[in-house]
Amino acid sequence: MARTSTRLRHAAITVLAWGIALWMFFPILWMFLTGFKSEPDALSTPPHFFFRPTLSSYQDVFARENYWHFATNSVVISVMATVVALLVSIPAAYAMAFLPGPRTRMTLLWMLSTRMLPSVGVLVPIYLLARATGLLDSRTGLIVIYMLTNLPITVWMLYTFFREVPVAILEAGRMDGATRWQEVTQVLMPLALPGIASTGLLSLILCWNETFWSLNLTSSIAAPLTTFIASFSSPEGLFFAKLSAASTLAVAPIMVFGWVSQKQLVRGLTFGAVK
Repeated sequence: MARTSTRLRHAAITVLAWGIALWMFFPILWMFLTGFKSEPDALSTPPHFFFRPTLSSYQDVFARENYWHFATNSVVISVMATVVALLVSIPAAYAMAFLPGPRTRMTLLWMLSTRMLPSVGVLVPIYLLARATGLLDSRTGLIVIYMLTNLPITVWMLYTFFREVPVAILEAGRMDGATRWQEVTQVLMPLALPGIASTGLLSLILCWNETFWSLNLTSSIAAPLTTFIASFSSPEGLFFAKLSAASTLAVAPIMVFGWVSQKQLVRGLTFGAVK
């Protein structure tokens, strides 16, 4: 009787988990299906679940804009912003984790509090700074903005991962004659590699999905895929089929990347959870 009850409970939990997963995935599935509809089918009320698929929306997307130009910008900006953020965050998190000062805790809280500031609140001064320094509509400008935006999160995550590394291991390295640079690169980073990898993956996803700054600081030269999607919204209205096709092309690379790297991401986020 107890075994039957346990099986029923496990079955109910499994069904509930699948239901939640499908419910969360449904908007992505609907976007994917809408990309293969004609505009009348996409605008029909009630929506058509059965329709004749067409590639006209994808053809219009590639005919109207250069997808690969926007995709290249997204890759370069996201990767470079993530690399620079890690280069800055690793020494900062190391200093806060192993060389704390009286104001380290307050500094961490202050850094995290900057994420609560609405981006629109600093749009005007950042726009003026970008214009004065010639960084408007440039990859360098977006890399700097994305890096600074994600820096509080990367520092916080690396700080928590570094705190899980036993101090005794670092002290043993110092006793063997390791310099500070060798201690970080040859002792600490290999031990915390899962956490560093998950931090980089999260930063990459956040950079790829960033919309506000790309829409306000770029127009064509450095515009990433988020701007590419927004270009299918016009004063005449929304073209849902073309918008869905463009969105599918934009999210497909990061979804594939996330699926391939999910094990590393989960491993990093659970780093230190089990002793």
